[in-house]
Amino acid sequence: MPTASELPLAGLQLIEPCVFGDARGFFFESWNRRSYREAGLEAEFVQDNFSRSRRGTLRGLHFQNPAAQGKLVCVLVGSVYDVVVDLRRSSPTFGRWHGLELSESNHLQLYVPPGFAHGFVVTSDSAIFHYKCTAFYEPAAERALRWDDPDLAIPWPVSQPILSGKDTRAPRLCELPHEHLFA
Repeated sequence: MPTASELPLAGLQLIEPCVFGDARGFFFESWNRRSYREAGLEAEFVQDNFSRSRRGTLRGLHFQNPAAQGKLVCVLVGSVYDVVVDLRRSSPTFGRWHGLELSESNHLQLYVPPGFAHGFVVTSDSAIFHYKCTAFYEPAAERALRWDDPDLAIPWPVSQPILSGKDTRAPRLCELPHEHLFA
């Protein structure tokens, strides 16, 4: 059965699946409703997404509001530095961030509950990233937070990331409209 542990931001969970390996490789369940519920993850998922990115690509910090998504994320190939930012106004950790390495070798999964911005930067030659989402993608609800917001001071392990136009133009936390934040 996987183990889940709480991280410094309320609701954020680190999941360590049971990995069975031998000389041929490894096997693990990336989702099993029964065993993940027993480990404390109650989420219902409706959509899976994959992305493939090259070294230095930074995707994020993204969120949806309305139609907030919880995400169970992991890396299938390569490694990333993964970051979340608490955007819940009523949270004691509002505006705080947490970062960690997710990789094909550590097999860790991160559950990001609704109310957080999420992003990652690829630290290997390339990476395949898996997102399991609790709500459908809604283009009109898509939002972004500036990756290099000086008020957040996230120590990304890259100085000149490869960014989308949307991520280049994203506002700082102090510039986000009040209605884009979570109650």
